[in-house]
Amino acid sequence: MELYKVNVNGNEIQIADYPGEKGPILAIHGLTGTHKNMHYYAEKLKGDYRFIAVDLRGRGNSSEADSDTSIFKHAEDILGLIDELKLENPILLGYSMGGFISAIVASRLESVKGLILLDGAAKTTEHQRGIIQPSLGRISRHFNSKEHYTEEIKKIYANLGIKWTDVLQDTAEYEVGPADGHWENKADESRIVADFESFYAFDPAATGKTIRCPTLLVYAEGNIGSMPPLFYLDDYKETQASIKQIDTVVSDSNHYTMVFEERNDIQKEIDAFLAKL
Repeated sequence: MELYKVNVNGNEIQIADYPGEKGPILAIHGLTGTHKNMHYYAEKLKGDYRFIAVDLRGRGNSSEADSDTSIFKHAEDILGLIDELKLENPILLGYSMGGFISAIVASRLESVKGLILLDGAAKTTEHQRGIIQPSLGRISRHFNSKEHYTEEIKKIYANLGIKWTDVLQDTAEYEVGPADGHWENKADESRIVADFESFYAFDPAATGKTIRCPTLLVYAEGNIGSMPPLFYLDDYKETQASIKQIDTVVSDSNHYTMVFEERNDIQKEIDAFLAKL
């Protein structure tokens, strides 16, 4: 795997590029994530496919996000990245917010060969706000050390029903950095909130009707700790109705364990989908 930055419209996008004979698969993480959220899928698909995972702007080691950031601006970055890397017939794998972004890109780029939505690109309601927004305060908190940050993240993830592993430790450590005598998440809370608010401007019907490639939707039906699923299956009605070639599978994972755990059930569905392409 090679880590490097690509200049897209004057901004740097950090990518993790895993070589493979087929591909490419371009993987896009969720709201507060980085390329490391796609670890388990990269490990399964690399070698066979060229697997490229990104840090969206404002996360990880990419350039900061614009003050008026949105899923639509991130989609422009991804379109620019595809052009800069000269990716032909890319397959898009988007998780959560990455699913929204991937759907927008697929609706605008006819060369997209396939689209995989991991619990993203749904109709957003106040239900999602109640689950997501209370957790975003951690972004602007100050911590005494990297270890202090990871211990706090470990507690948060335990409440989400996620088992802590070395992979999660590595993921959390990548999210945080030193700043003015303390440690904090590399992201800016106000811009993360702006990205989340832009979910409400996403029109599943209008976006879906211009997606021509085969699409796999993986829905996570599991409760998030003591909370219900982030999305309900009904939230995908417009997405399912508007995309002409879409298959939907249901996983008993929750919205977070579908990337923070090795989910062989989901990988099996992805393998079957890719084989049909």
